[in-house]
Amino acid sequence: MRTILDAVLSGDAEAADFQSLSIPETYRAVTLHADEADMFEGLASADKDPRKSMHVEDVPVPELAPGEALIAVMASAINYNTVWSSIFEPVSTFAFLKRYGKLSPESARHDLPYHVIGSDLSGVILRTGAGVNAWKPGDEVVAHCLSVELESADGHNDTMMDPEQRIWGFETNFGGLAHLAVVKTNQLMPKPDHLTWEESASPGLVNSTAYRQLVSSNGANMKQGDNVLIWGASGGLGSYAVQYALAGGATPICVVSSEDKADLCRAMGAEAVIDRNAEGFRFWKDASTQDQKEWKRFGGRIRELTGGEDVDIVFEHPGRETFGASVYVTKRGGTIVTCASTTGYLHEYDNRYLWMSLKRIVGSHFANYKEAWAANRLIAKGKIHPTVSKVYSLDDAGQAAYDVHKNRHHGKVGVLCLAPSEGLGIRDHEKREQHIAQINRFRVPHENGGVLGPHTKPSLSGVAR
Repeated sequence: MRTILDAVLSGDAEAADFQSLSIPETYRAVTLHADEADMFEGLASADKDPRKSMHVEDVPVPELAPGEALIAVMASAINYNTVWSSIFEPVSTFAFLKRYGKLSPESARHDLPYHVIGSDLSGVILRTGAGVNAWKPGDEVVAHCLSVELESADGHNDTMMDPEQRIWGFETNFGGLAHLAVVKTNQLMPKPDHLTWEESASPGLVNSTAYRQLVSSNGANMKQGDNVLIWGASGGLGSYAVQYALAGGATPICVVSSEDKADLCRAMGAEAVIDRNAEGFRFWKDASTQDQKEWKRFGGRIRELTGGEDVDIVFEHPGRETFGASVYVTKRGGTIVTCASTTGYLHEYDNRYLWMSLKRIVGSHFANYKEAWAANRLIAKGKIHPTVSKVYSLDDAGQAAYDVHKNRHHGKVGVLCLAPSEGLGIRDHEKREQHIAQINRFRVPHENGGVLGPHTKPSLSGVAR
């Protein structure tokens, strides 16, 4: 593994150099164990601790199937699906692996007693499987997380409609929180050349999700002048929604939970911000009863910020806690587009406000390859920017997931894998300087000055193996 890292860091190794590198028999990875899937039984979701279920250990390097690539992972990132995986909610991911394992001899590789998780990466291709022509060893890449078989006609207009569509590193094995990863080559995209490894790894899942959810005709089809209500606007997903609204000529109405998060939204250019904690919004009287007076008060607050207008689009992902309010405040003929349910999957809303006002609820899940490529292109062109706030070592991935679980983060939380420190991988310094303020906007100030994440540990544990 040391020789692989040296080749990447040299910056001048060519395809033949990478092709000649020996691949180790094992690699370091963040795993979950099937025999621990019941370890949190009886606990409330908030009390389940990812640090207890996530392991960092050596696992065997899998054989490549046709159409796949083996990646030397320089950096990865934490998503909410990492949290869900680690607390075994809503179901254990080992159920996904077992189901996938029955599909073919190649997919049977994924049905293992351990699960290498993680749905983001930036890195370098080491090997490609049979039938791969568009990519070669040595290419610097990022990966989106759509794993799709495309053997059904259903997926050929929109690959998200394929019946064998899965999220890599969540519903498949060999994910990105590791020194090596296996992906299908139709997940690969060029690494933005002005970003570091950790910055380029962080947008993949959330940037593509926000693009489809807001911009694509498969989502809300946002247009200039739209008012867009964005829940969790400073978080990993919401921070990209804010950028897309602003870039597309829409007006984001940002909902956050603290003044520092409100300041981040204003720094991105948003003017309409609601601190739901400071303003005391509580949409549930108790565990079973929503407070419609709070819906009305919330709608009135939105109108104060928009000059009397309701929202055209609600960017939904909290789910149960907010969904009733989201349906209520959407304008007649407007759209509630939802991609997650981080506060609970069983949504309740008053259907009179939906059907009598001709509103729409649109389900949106990740993105197809074309959408993901378009979203990554905007990152590469410096139109949309990464929102990394902290960076952890691979050994501290459990702590990183815990912080996301407890909502102790802004933007995205990065994880160094093979990269020995932050700040590596930049190829276009001139372009970077043009956007440095936006790139560093979410960074937590380092205790010794500068903008490096305070939890970074330049660790090479396992690299010499």
